[in-house]
Amino acid sequence: MFKFSMRATSATMALAGVLMCAASPARADWTKIQQSGSLKVAVYNDFAPFSDHSAGIDVDVAEALAHKLGLKLSLLPFPAGEALNDDLRNMVWKGHYMGYGPADVLLHVPVEPKLMNENDKVRIFAPYHVEAVRLVRSAKSIPTYTGLDSLTGKTIGVEKVSIAGMVLLGEGNGRFRDNVRIFDTAEQAMEQLKAGKVDAVLANRSEIEASFKSDPAFPLDEVNFQRLPRAGWAVGMAVRKDDVEVAKLLQSAMNDLRSSGELQAIFAKYGVHLVQP
Repeated sequence: MFKFSMRATSATMALAGVLMCAASPARADWTKIQQSGSLKVAVYNDFAPFSDHSAGIDVDVAEALAHKLGLKLSLLPFPAGEALNDDLRNMVWKGHYMGYGPADVLLHVPVEPKLMNENDKVRIFAPYHVEAVRLVRSAKSIPTYTGLDSLTGKTIGVEKVSIAGMVLLGEGNGRFRDNVRIFDTAEQAMEQLKAGKVDAVLANRSEIEASFKSDPAFPLDEVNFQRLPRAGWAVGMAVRKDDVEVAKLLQSAMNDLRSSGELQAIFAKYGVHLVQP
């Protein structure tokens, strides 16, 4: 999974679609969930600060959603596939051939029209956070950042198979390629930055905030790439297309978490600023 998509043009599109659909087959699914007593929520493995070793922002959000619905949480952590379409198939509408999934709902899904159009068996809705790629740098190694030219000759860490790595490696016909260091996770890259082994890291803003907690020795900067939306992209959740009642209830629960301040508190617990869609 690339952990990336465009920001949704309207946070209400998915809810409007929910309200327009017939609810009779979905009610049977909601009844089945109620009878089970548990809400099965899929979250990504190795995706700090959102979900890593069954802990993180999305895990707490999943627990809060289940509580709002009067259910226990049944967490389904899973490894990301090569593409988001794979994750939606394996964890939302079909299940993986190795036997895990599907869940009742998958968290941290980009709320993006193109993804919705490509996956007609799922319903993507309820955006709850806006993510963006940012640069964190060593103030000692790079005292000021005035644009991409400030990175010339500097060593930059990125996570493998990430949008940050893709845009940096492709920038300016590969002009930074020789200075890019690729790590298994963004967390590993940032540990190397703290240790002085790289000069900067390009990663998701939430990953940076959770790791550095606004440390002045490691400033965070907005970085602009032509192929990357400056405003970021919204993430929400996904259920099976016909699970209309489930989607309505989850949307209402997410609205309650936001209006009560509980959602903001969950993000703050991990040092991350919630950015409202």
